[in-house]
Amino acid sequence: MTTPATISTLADLALEPPLLNTQPLPDYDAARLDYGMTIGIERTPGGRLWACWVGGGDNDKAFFILATSDDGGDTWSKPRLVIDPHSASLPYPRRSLVGNLWTDPRGRLWLFFDQAMTYFDGRGGLWATLCENPDADTPEWSSPRRIWHGCALNKPVILSNGEWLLPASLWDRGRNKAPFEDAFPELDPFRGANVLVSADEGATWSRRATVQFPKPSFDEHHFIERRDGSLWMTARTRTGMWECHSKDNGRTWTDPQPAAIAQPAARHHLQRLSSGRLLLIKHGRRIDELPEDDGGPGLRSFLTAFLSDDEGASWYGGLVLDERKAISYPDGFEAPDGTIHISYDWERDREGEVLLAQFREADVVAGCLVTSGSRLKQRISKPLGIRADGR
Repeated sequence: MTTPATISTLADLALEPPLLNTQPLPDYDAARLDYGMTIGIERTPGGRLWACWVGGGDNDKAFFILATSDDGGDTWSKPRLVIDPHSASLPYPRRSLVGNLWTDPRGRLWLFFDQAMTYFDGRGGLWATLCENPDADTPEWSSPRRIWHGCALNKPVILSNGEWLLPASLWDRGRNKAPFEDAFPELDPFRGANVLVSADEGATWSRRATVQFPKPSFDEHHFIERRDGSLWMTARTRTGMWECHSKDNGRTWTDPQPAAIAQPAARHHLQRLSSGRLLLIKHGRRIDELPEDDGGPGLRSFLTAFLSDDEGASWYGGLVLDERKAISYPDGFEAPDGTIHISYDWERDREGEVLLAQFREADVVAGCLVTSGSRLKQRISKPLGIRADGR
């Protein structure tokens, strides 16, 4: 009989720090991989690009893979770091599924990742490892430390008062998998889109608030600090993008409302550019329309970039980064020269490609590539392993 004490003991296996595999070849070479779901992309002070994606599957087989590019994204290394917490000695799978990459103002590269038993054990865990020499021939990573429960899919933002805000989601109970269906009821008040804050450059983190959106779908929320000092949070739900606002640095939030942005139940990307404009990457060629094709509305196609001059009240432009079906999970950054880099994936289970778009604000305004060096649909990675369907 499985008792609450037994369940807690099993879930505590996810509290063990994972090993960082900095010599992952040949076990994690492309020939042995058969899945690809993008997580994030970032640039280091020396100009190196780091990309992170998931192998194994969007399930309890998931693990993290990182690779680099030293030529601006023209070519990419084989996997350089893998976090794979699976072990044959465990009674249930232990996986790493969600996270992101972020370069802080001191030039340190952060890798955020989660760890849980099965797909979700009701608690999960948001971990971080830090690289202080990400441009070195042999980058060195700190021992992983657990920040809180849940997971973080999008990058932190730095407020004008110097605080770092990290969006962390603690999934709703419907995500729990056996034998953890009833585990951790004490965490129910915190299930939702959480605001984690650090006032000491990431040395410590604390939870500031929790927002519970109706019909949540992993939250995958973003924070934007507006010019008036208020915060804007956007999140993914099963009914599209929702939003709320805060006037006290994220301590309290307005009641969630549907956003005036048409988006399927899928991840979007939102950030402030150095020009002061906001950049939004979403599905659909118009800000107020969902993509449509023979499969019906709301599918993950037509990944498109938009700009806003008025803090998100209105949007213009519309650069289609990729029109195909089954494209998703945009993440990105702006380089010092103004080039915007957005990674995303295509056909996770069949093609498993992680791709890169590089463009500038002028391209978004024009709705097509008009600047030198801008390019779309560049490959970061593609798994080459044999799939069950023989592909």
